[in-house]
Amino acid sequence: MKSVKHAVIGLGWFGEKHCEALAGVPNVDLYALCTRTPKRLKEVAKRFVVKKTYTDYNELLADPELDAVSVVTMWDQHAAPTIASLKAGKHVFLEKPMASTMPDCRAITKAANAANGFFMVGHICRFNPRYAAAKAEIEAGKIGKILSIYARRNIPGWVTEDILNKIGPIIGDGVHDTDLMLWYTGAKVVSAYAQTVDVRHKKYPDLGWTMYRFDSGAIGVLEDVWKLPDRTAFQIDERMEIIGTEGSIHIHETHPNFSVCDKDGWHSPDTTYWPELHGRRAGALREELSYFVTCVAEGRKPTVITPEESMAAVEACLAAEKSAATGRIVKV
Repeated sequence: MKSVKHAVIGLGWFGEKHCEALAGVPNVDLYALCTRTPKRLKEVAKRFVVKKTYTDYNELLADPELDAVSVVTMWDQHAAPTIASLKAGKHVFLEKPMASTMPDCRAITKAANAANGFFMVGHICRFNPRYAAAKAEIEAGKIGKILSIYARRNIPGWVTEDILNKIGPIIGDGVHDTDLMLWYTGAKVVSAYAQTVDVRHKKYPDLGWTMYRFDSGAIGVLEDVWKLPDRTAFQIDERMEIIGTEGSIHIHETHPNFSVCDKDGWHSPDTTYWPELHGRRAGALREELSYFVTCVAEGRKPTVITPEESMAAVEACLAAEKSAATGRIVKV
């Protein structure tokens, strides 16, 4: 299998996580890095021993040896580098959410479908073994027709202190479970109703509750609280219950599947999404990036998620945010 020359555009906290995960994938050459901040660029390049560095992604994309890129910029800055990368003939892995507006989502999807390179949005939960196992059980008909899905994805306030000025909980985290609900039901969201609570008076509210109605008749409820107490023992309280006509599926992630008690109390570190394993970044993040670059190396189009599926999750979440802002049910 050939080595894939991969670059990362955007070197914030999660861009660095991409670098860590890619460094642990055998058939990847972490080839180049790009960010607008020279100091940050030098710092990350030194850590991962990357020689090619850029502050302008257009200069990066002009390199004919580059195969693929991760776009890990802020969600409202996804469209331009993604479309430019696709037009340059590169394979593109784009972090979720696809974009911050539906026009941008449609433009990205159009570019992806017209491009020679492969494209995939990083909906990491599809690479969580428990959610993937739930999909297999549903497809096998084990629980019959889905009637109801409840999802909880709550995190402590200290994690979101700065994030709330950039993105809100309904789309920031709710997009994960919205995508899973669409994936499991194979249905479309026809309406959304949401309510929020604003505690810290940032750009976005601290928590949101959303109720979806699907065209299958099923109901989905999302709980996204970004204001758990700062001393909470875990960084995420993540659960899902899927109720069908013939059975049910229950998923309880992160806490309490692994807990440590030390002089400061109880803690439950991540063991699923990007844990460190024998000195390397592992988990679902590495699995989805490994899947993508293996598709690139083998010339095989990624099929775990399509651009249209990712766009549908954004559309539903934006409808929920509009509902919360207006106090009305929003049709999709």
